[in-house]
Amino acid sequence: MSIDAKAAAFRKLHKPGNPFVIPNPWDAGSARMLEGLGFKALATTSSGFAMTLGRKDYGVTREEALAHGAAIADAVDIPVNADLENGFGLKPEDAAETIERACKTGLAGGSIEDSTGDKQNPVIDDDGLALARIEAALDAVKKSGRDFVLTARAEAFLYGIGELDKVIARLNAFADAGADVVYAPGLPDMDAVRAVCKSVEAPVNVLILGKLAQHSVGEFAEAGAARLSIGGGLAWNAYGTLGAATQMLTEGRFDMLSANRDGAKKVAPFLKA
Repeated sequence: MSIDAKAAAFRKLHKPGNPFVIPNPWDAGSARMLEGLGFKALATTSSGFAMTLGRKDYGVTREEALAHGAAIADAVDIPVNADLENGFGLKPEDAAETIERACKTGLAGGSIEDSTGDKQNPVIDDDGLALARIEAALDAVKKSGRDFVLTARAEAFLYGIGELDKVIARLNAFADAGADVVYAPGLPDMDAVRAVCKSVEAPVNVLILGKLAQHSVGEFAEAGAARLSIGGGLAWNAYGTLGAATQMLTEGRFDMLSANRDGAKKVAPFLKA
């Protein structure tokens, strides 16, 4: 499948009220396994990838993130969306450069968020700058001459400073500029999900995190969501199996290994020979 065909297929998956689950692999092996299980698209995870390098989230460079996204995309035959953080810089030119380079890979899409990397002021508070960065990213897609699904993210809730009206206003500005998908990770409850989906004229991605993990795909469909992602959830669960190493060290036992291996055997057949 050509990259334009992958991007077109990815775009068609986004149907408000009929969400698809897009899991987040952290390496080529997990990507192959998830594809084999039947998922229609995948997305990289910044935190999951950072863990593979022994780093915390936001601890990778633009070059590393793009190479990682390209490697995931090359490992599977389904569309892959890349978590491109804040475009690796706060200027519109930074977002544009990141998307320009992403368009030269096999990625079907990517996201740009309004985070700053500053713990004291974690989200861009200038609405004009936040919008200009998305507009620059969209312009980079246009100049690339290929299809690329751009997701625009408003991060306030993820940092505990979200105000629903302001987040919705920012998402609407992104949608009006032409963003293909909008995303406000960290929404606190289903009422907030409904409000965003009802108020924004673009397909909405919802991060399954916190209380939202208690709800089903059907409930998110009723709320109007178009895409459901899990961020670093699978990666954190996978690394959690290292608890078996603690058992070896502290108890001198190995029975946790068998339980973890049995789970891996179910997806191992999808790896390449």
